[in-house]
Amino acid sequence: MTFPPQQQPALLYIKSNQAEVYRQLLQQSSLKTLPITDDKTQATIILADPPLLATQLHEFPKLSWVQSTFTGIDALTEPSLRKDYQLTNVKGIFGQLISEYVLGYSLSYFRHFQQYQQQQQQALWQPHAYQSVANKKMIILGTGSIGAKLAQTASALGFLVIGVNRSGITPKESTFEQCYSIDELDSALSQADIIVNTLPSTQRTRKLINQSHLSHCRDALLFNVGRGDVIDDEGLLVALEHHWVAHAFLDVFAVEPIAATHPYWQHPKVTVTPHIAATSFPEQVFEIFEQNVQRWMNQQPLLNEVNFERGY
Repeated sequence: MTFPPQQQPALLYIKSNQAEVYRQLLQQSSLKTLPITDDKTQATIILADPPLLATQLHEFPKLSWVQSTFTGIDALTEPSLRKDYQLTNVKGIFGQLISEYVLGYSLSYFRHFQQYQQQQQQALWQPHAYQSVANKKMIILGTGSIGAKLAQTASALGFLVIGVNRSGITPKESTFEQCYSIDELDSALSQADIIVNTLPSTQRTRKLINQSHLSHCRDALLFNVGRGDVIDDEGLLVALEHHWVAHAFLDVFAVEPIAATHPYWQHPKVTVTPHIAATSFPEQVFEIFEQNVQRWMNQQPLLNEVNFERGY
């Protein structure tokens, strides 16, 4: 890529646990002439894992644009942090992985696969009645790229998929049977066999999944693959006790890792996974970054730009 003269000052700073991989990808791409700097005072573009960058934002006086390597950017949208730059995240690459996580655990639960594995260790031949997922209702909170992909894959297995979003409008060309607005959340949850949270962290969504809303459920499975602070921990524990939620599969948490004393660890109706439902593969992230660099240099709108006021 040849950079126009007015853009020559552009300097890239990489702040990621996968920094070396990104450097290699850069050298193999059309961006190999994009200069990299280790000088924070000179950097104008940052490719970063949000949690690693958040505490250093004030150290980049010439910052113009940050490309997040994550979908979740709430670490960079805290009220106390600067917002005088463009922020973009990655979308469209996690739907498949989230689908595998949700559908894998769902099928295992309804077909008792874990129980059969335990029985095998005891040489115990004991069939159990199981349920098909056909016509079970999956309520997906969030109808963006991840929710839409999950709706597509779940529908292919026979689930009836209902979405919940801000407007209540069903996205075009999606496989949602219908959508409810967040204001109608209780109506949606009352139908749920499975609830999947894919929502971002915003003022509206924090602790949205609480005791009040969960009280409308009956033996539903709950998945949190969105943001950790959407779950009200105390409310979820009450919901598990009252059988409003039959089992919770939790991959994201408000504070990670959760404390060793957290009740989730030993709870028989909770499955904890260490934020692995959908990993940011550098190769996929870099494809988006490469497109955005080209757009940035040509002063075109960037892909997946975050609205700081909305938080996504």
